Amino acid sequence: MADAAVTFLLETVKQLLESYVDLISSAKNEFEQLKNDLDSLKALLEKADDMTDKDQTFKVLERQIREVVHDAEDTIEDCLITLRLEPKRRRWLHGSGSSSTTKFNLARAVKSVRDDKVTPMLKKAKEYIGEGSVRGGEQRPTTVKKVQIIREDNVVGFQDEEQTIVSYLKEEKEKLDVISIVGMPGLGKTTLAWKIFKNEEIQFQFPVRIWVYVSQDFNPKDVFLNILKGFTRQDLSGLSDYDLIQTLRAYLSNGKFLLVIDDLWKKEAWDAINDVLPNNNRMGKVLITSRELNVGKHANGAREPHRLRFLNDKESWELLQLEVFGKLDDCPQQLEEIGNIIARQCQGLPLSLVVIGGILLEQDSSTRPIGVIQNAWKEVSENVNEHVSKDERKRPSDMVALSYKNLPQDMRNCFVYLGVFPEGYEISVWTLTRLWVAEGFVQPNGRRHSLEEIAEGYVKDLINRNLLMAGKTSAAGEVKTCRVHDVIREFCKSKASILEKNMFLEIKKSGGVFQPQVSDIEKCRRLCIYSHLNNFLEEFLMGTLKAPLVRSFLYFSKDTNVDLESKYLSKITEAFRLLRVLDSKSIKFNQFPPKVHKLIHLRYITLCVDNLNILPPELSSLWNLQTLVADTKSRVLEVKANLWKMIQLRHVKTKAEIMLLVQAEKEDRGGENIQTLNRLSPKHCTPDVFKRARNLKRLGVRGDLNILLDNGKSFGDLDFLETLKLKHDLAYQSPSEEPMRGLPQRNYFPRNIKRLTLSTTYLDWADHMPTLGQIGTLEVLKLKDNAFVGPSWKAVSAAGFPRLQFLLIENINFFYWEASDDHFPSLWCLVLKNCENLSTIPEGLTKSLQMLKMDNVHQSAIESARKIEEAKKQIQEQKQARRGGFKLEIGPRGR
Repeated sequence: MADAAVTFLLETVKQLLESYVDLISSAKNEFEQLKNDLDSLKALLEKADDMTDKDQTFKVLERQIREVVHDAEDTIEDCLITLRLEPKRRRWLHGSGSSSTTKFNLARAVKSVRDDKVTPMLKKAKEYIGEGSVRGGEQRPTTVKKVQIIREDNVVGFQDEEQTIVSYLKEEKEKLDVISIVGMPGLGKTTLAWKIFKNEEIQFQFPVRIWVYVSQDFNPKDVFLNILKGFTRQDLSGLSDYDLIQTLRAYLSNGKFLLVIDDLWKKEAWDAINDVLPNNNRMGKVLITSRELNVGKHANGAREPHRLRFLNDKESWELLQLEVFGKLDDCPQQLEEIGNIIARQCQGLPLSLVVIGGILLEQDSSTRPIGVIQNAWKEVSENVNEHVSKDERKRPSDMVALSYKNLPQDMRNCFVYLGVFPEGYEISVWTLTRLWVAEGFVQPNGRRHSLEEIAEGYVKDLINRNLLMAGKTSAAGEVKTCRVHDVIREFCKSKASILEKNMFLEIKKSGGVFQPQVSDIEKCRRLCIYSHLNNFLEEFLMGTLKAPLVRSFLYFSKDTNVDLESKYLSKITEAFRLLRVLDSKSIKFNQFPPKVHKLIHLRYITLCVDNLNILPPELSSLWNLQTLVADTKSRVLEVKANLWKMIQLRHVKTKAEIMLLVQAEKEDRGGENIQTLNRLSPKHCTPDVFKRARNLKRLGVRGDLNILLDNGKSFGDLDFLETLKLKHDLAYQSPSEEPMRGLPQRNYFPRNIKRLTLSTTYLDWADHMPTLGQIGTLEVLKLKDNAFVGPSWKAVSAAGFPRLQFLLIENINFFYWEASDDHFPSLWCLVLKNCENLSTIPEGLTKSLQMLKMDNVHQSAIESARKIEEAKKQIQEQKQARRGGFKLEIGPRGR
């Protein structure tokens, strides 16, 4: 966290020097000197990343650096608030501009911060890290040999998994076959592999079976010698590396063998092992266990890794009984209900069940009254995660710690941040990535990727490492939401408290009392509230308490939005004046929060106001704002704020039609960072707007789309626009009464567009579909709510969709569809919803199609889908391929 804190302050200083010289004019020299010190401190911390012998002293140093940087940050940003807001008050009172006194105070504060805090810490860091880096280059720590523990008793729930893997191992292949088992820490990958290793069928099939344990400390020679022990008792440790490899290849080239490689972490480790494996030995089988999905995919690109599932509630209760009582059906009736509750709270993770089982076993005694045992179990049920994390014998957190240490340095802060979310909370990936960016955890990587793209890559990486669970996915297969397992969440909370004192504070109400005490909020930097919002605000805001250090205010509600009482609206801005993140999506405001414009350091804000129809001019003062989400039921949102003054603005998201009522002036420098504009009014899709927002990547347009046809080139100059959504929506009549007259010509569409959605446009199939077919870059096409009308869609191969991979047709009333694989050569997924009159699905789509989803369609369309499924199955059998089989999903309303 120290490097993230330094980087964040450094970027703030750079931004001031580059964009707000007039504001800090008298303090410019002090800021430049501070920037130089921060650059040096950042370089030292980056150098320390390569140190191999970081000791407790270094950890203390990191904490001290964080505290110093935070103190510097607080001082500077507090002065900036005064500098930005006080002149307005002074002009109103005295008719004068900003006084030189305030700017002098800023200069003095920056100089004090540098002289008293940053420079001394830089000197201290140079002394330690300078020596430490030398030590790290000359002396490597002794590797501690890890002991592998394999449980052979109390195995529950792996019967179906075992049978599946055994069937894979018995298959005949043309070459060496590799199967991988992947899953999160503690899920039982090694236990399952050991069951398979000991399986009677497998023992009969494979006379030579070899088990090697790899772990993070991969040593090729040790692994090769362990493999050879499965063939010979001869001591071959004296062989040269070359002779060792040749000997191993000779043994593996002939005969039947099963090689189990347990706990494989890195692709490079697999590459080293794979180099000695005989690819032409069709009788050989390799079984890999890994917590890294990408390792499994890398080992065999032709076979999807086997993802180990969580135990269900029944299996969890069975395993818990075995751990406590040694057998099933031996649990006293009085403990069954509370026992099932405890089992469910372990969320299907075998290791958590084993740990809790050990704790409950300590409570069990034939001499203790059943009521006493029942009370002890109840106490455990109220704090299952805490008991699991604190158990010293088999702590799941120790296993998570190994994965944490294997993370790239720049991903660790993002991972630990997952601890701010409540148990079982479904996290929006869009929200998560923007929060990471706003918190300063995501930095440019030197490539041409936006911060959001880097953050989305982190999400995918964490899912592949089984540290984050994918939740809802879009029809196109994109992960929309994710969840954190409680074991992972407890680790993140624990790690956060070690990395940074008061990194975030979780507020809960228990027994009518807030825990921890409300007074503790004064010290924390991120405030997470899970319930009883109004009660909390009454206790905190109505008192004399303030929270000068709080930078993030996050409120989460699993249920409906909470109505915020009016009396708290203005109090929030007064109490949390240095806020950067205000995530209040679950809070329903009865009006636009007054004084929110005073939170000038805000980077991320979500607001839910049902009747919100105006964004006031004062919002323009939020010079740091990156993400603005306005949740409103109003049809139109008038933006009276000057977005073109907000140079950091990146995302504006709402479902209302956005009216930009303020035109940009020559001196305005904002717009070029805007990536998302949802529901922009067609009236404002003008060359001037798009010239300002030339780096747009996602654009939604809602309103009378015929205006677009009168605006000339429309979107043609938006070279970076990849996602475009067009919704034809008229204020006083149905879109069907005045449909969209047509589509812009191909050269008026963005040249790099990949995803296009059309809604309520009422276009004619024959007249306008050929235009879409000419967009050669299109990969995703969604047609919704009468986007096209007419009884039939007859595709013309001359105007095909060469790159289209995903097609959604929803709420469109057509009867016939003719198409061939020439027209959709790359179509991978087709989704049909509420197309009740479509009689058949073109058989010409069979060649490339891999997934077909249907809901509320005609029975004859389902029958044609079954024919496609059968045709794909025959092709699959002919190819003898296991990976990528065709999937047909028919929803509950299939007719």
